[in-house]
Amino acid sequence: MGKIIINTPNAPAAIGPYSQAILAGNTLYCSGQIALDPATGSLVMDSIAAETHQIMKNVIAVLEEAKMSLDSVVKCSIFMSSMDHYAAINEVYSEYFQENPPAREAVAVKTLPKKVNVEISVIAVR
Repeated sequence: MGKIIINTPNAPAAIGPYSQAILAGNTLYCSGQIALDPATGSLVMDSIAAETHQIMKNVIAVLEEAKMSLDSVVKCSIFMSSMDHYAAINEVYSEYFQENPPAREAVAVKTLPKKVNVEISVIAVR
């Protein structure tokens, strides 16, 4: 089983030595997305809700490049700068996963790249 690099200009370019996603067999492993707007390169940090919406747009762009959708997602990992953001993130997240949501963990961490408040990664299957 080989691996295929997934890369799209519709999501932010990697800010380090990693790929946006790797397709291995029928499984897509997506790197964590932060709220970078791929069109401007600027962070969207007006609110936790706006930050989370931008992240989900980025996740969707990577999934679409791999010919998948949010329905393909089986696991999400949410990293946040504070558990105080949990309810606001959940509110936005639930708009994207209304039925049969994937497995998930949500954890608070000390610091995230570019000092953002939220990072989300997903695993999806065909």
